[in-house]
Amino acid sequence: MTLTKWRSLSVLCVLTLAVSLIVNACSLAPQQLAPMRVGITSWAGFDIVLYAQEAGLFKQRGLDVQLIRFENQQDSTRAMLRGTLDATFVSLWDVVQSDSRSDKPAVLMVTNISHGADGIVAQPAIKSVANLRGKRVGAKLGTVNHLILLETLKLHQIKPEEVKIEDISNETAVDLMQQGRLDAAVIWQPLLGETAQAIKGNIIFTTQEVDSLVIDTLVSRSALTPTKKAELKQFIIAWFDIMSAVETKPNVVFQKVAQNLGQKDEAFAKDYAGLKKGDIAMQKQMFKSGRLSEAIAQMAELLKSDPRAGRMPRQDVEINTEIVTTAINEWKL
Repeated sequence: MTLTKWRSLSVLCVLTLAVSLIVNACSLAPQQLAPMRVGITSWAGFDIVLYAQEAGLFKQRGLDVQLIRFENQQDSTRAMLRGTLDATFVSLWDVVQSDSRSDKPAVLMVTNISHGADGIVAQPAIKSVANLRGKRVGAKLGTVNHLILLETLKLHQIKPEEVKIEDISNETAVDLMQQGRLDAAVIWQPLLGETAQAIKGNIIFTTQEVDSLVIDTLVSRSALTPTKKAELKQFIIAWFDIMSAVETKPNVVFQKVAQNLGQKDEAFAKDYAGLKKGDIAMQKQMFKSGRLSEAIAQMAELLKSDPRAGRMPRQDVEINTEIVTTAINEWKL
């Protein structure tokens, strides 16, 4: 082979290798997807997603995510079902009660399950759930607090009508408990412990005592999931990045989230400690074992057992296993 031919062949090989490297690099780069609008309310199990923004995890997964704050989950669910949002963080209990005239809700992922973060505080004279018969209990009807009360009463074989429910907010319930004008109240941490200490009362129940139905989720609408599948899958993969970081470097995660919220690191860490986190193991347990379907059926029964909320459970909630399963199979750090 002549020197000229050898040089030409070498140049061709180098060019081929360069093209191959460029193609491979492009294939490894995160795909830029359509922007996403995701609803969120203040709750440790949802606020943990702020770490993805602070640490650039959404960007690494090719996502452009805008988190839209709502005062309550009913409003965020309504906005999602009417097309204002692509998805929203919401309790399964609120999904089951959402407006049935809208598109079907599709449950995509479990973010957390309450495990001690919620409970019932009672006045000093009330020592147990059994003592609640005939008493006034603060719990906003139709909300997660109502659900917690109903699952507590069922656990202790007390009929809902045996308890007088005061349809009031968390903050109002705390005020009335401190004034001695309410026998008990369903509230969440840190108010639960703080109220018990302030009134020298008793925490007579927490969600740590049961396989709680206080299940929080990421939900979209059935009509959107086929067209937004890639974005939703990448969002769930980014969520798994967060869960991995919570496992391996929790102090860093809690610090970044707390700073974003204007809280102390220890306060947020304590709030989050009352939850079972929505990692890959949780998704497998909830989606593959049929637990989500079972939970929805149990919620429907509880809602029917106490008509004071004036709502009927939806019969068409979709459990979308495809997207989360794909995300589990594709996730890697």
